[in-house]
Amino acid sequence: MQEKILNTRKNGMTVMLLCILLYVAAILCVVFGAINMDRGNMLGLLLFIPGLVWALLGWIPFCGLKVLKPQEALVLTLFGKYIGTLKGEGFYFVNPFCTGVNPAAATRLNQSGDVDSNSQNNLLGVLSNANNANAAAVMAAESGKKISLKIMTLSNSRQKINDCLGNPIEIGIAVMWRVVDTAKAVFTVDNYKEYLSLQCDSALRDIVRIYPYDVAPGVDTTGDGVADEGSLRGSSETVAQRIRDEIQQKVESAGLEILEARITYLAYAPEIAAVMLQRQQARAIIDARKMIVDGAVGMVEMALERLSEKNTVQLDEERKAAMVSNLLVVLCGNKDAQPVVNSGSLY
Repeated sequence: MQEKILNTRKNGMTVMLLCILLYVAAILCVVFGAINMDRGNMLGLLLFIPGLVWALLGWIPFCGLKVLKPQEALVLTLFGKYIGTLKGEGFYFVNPFCTGVNPAAATRLNQSGDVDSNSQNNLLGVLSNANNANAAAVMAAESGKKISLKIMTLSNSRQKINDCLGNPIEIGIAVMWRVVDTAKAVFTVDNYKEYLSLQCDSALRDIVRIYPYDVAPGVDTTGDGVADEGSLRGSSETVAQRIRDEIQQKVESAGLEILEARITYLAYAPEIAAVMLQRQQARAIIDARKMIVDGAVGMVEMALERLSEKNTVQLDEERKAAMVSNLLVVLCGNKDAQPVVNSGSLY
C-alpha cells in the first residue's frame, strides 16, 4: 500500500462561501417562488422547486469540507477504495462521500498525546450556527478519524523478565514514536497503536534476556562469542539502542518510526530484591576491606622504612612482627584503638 498525498485540495473556503451563497439564493427562491405561485405565476414554480431541492440537499457539499491542524493527517476512502491522504494544516474540500479511516481512533496509549476526538474545529461551529445539523454531525465524526503525526510517547507498564542468568527483574521503557506512512499504519495492521504496544513488549523481552542485571563473568551479550562486561545496569545506553532498533525492525511495515527508547525503571523483582541487596552489600564490604588492608600494609611498610632510615630505634625480627601486628590491628579495626602505655623498658 503506497501513500498518496492530496495536497491540491485546499479550496475549502471557496466552496464553503459558494455553498452559503447558494443557500441564501435558495431561500430567496423559495420565498419569491411561493409568492408568485399564490398569484398563479408559473415563474414561481420554476423558482420554488430548485430552491426547495437545494435547501433540502445543500448540506451534502459541507460534508466534503475538512480542516486539518499542524501535524495532522486524514486517510480518505471512497466506497471502500483508498483515494489518498490529506496532510498539513489547511481547509480542504474533497468528495463529500469520502470517509476518514482511523482504526486506532478510540485507542489511548499511556502518556500518548493523541488527537482529541471530541474537540470540534471552527468550521463545525460555523455549521452549527447555520443550523446545518447533519453536516455538523458528519464533521464531528470526521474529527475523530484524524491521525496525529506528532512525536508521541509510549510508556508501557513495568514487566517482570528473567535476565540471562535467570534472575527475575522488573523493567520499564519509554518509547518516542510517530506515524510516517499513514496508508501503511491504517491498512497494513488492524490497530497500529495496539500493534506498537505489543511489539514494544516483545522487543523488550528479547533484548533483556540477553543481558545480566550486573556484570557477570563468562557472559556474551554481543553475540561475537567473546565474554564481555555488558549488563542492564552498566550498559543502559547500549541496551536502550538495541531495544529501539528491535522495535523499529518490527514496526517498519506499519509505517511507524521509533525515534528513541529509554529505560525508565530497572530493579530486581521483589522476591529476590532482599537477597540481591545482601549480596551487593557483601561485595561492597569485601571491596572496602581490600582497600583498607592495602592501605594499612603500605602504611606499615612506610613506618618500618622510616624507622630504619633514621635509626630511630633498632628492632629485631620478633619486635618488628609485634609492631606490624599492632599497627594492622589499629589500622584495620572497626573501632578506635585504646592505647596501652608501657612505662618499663622496651625489653
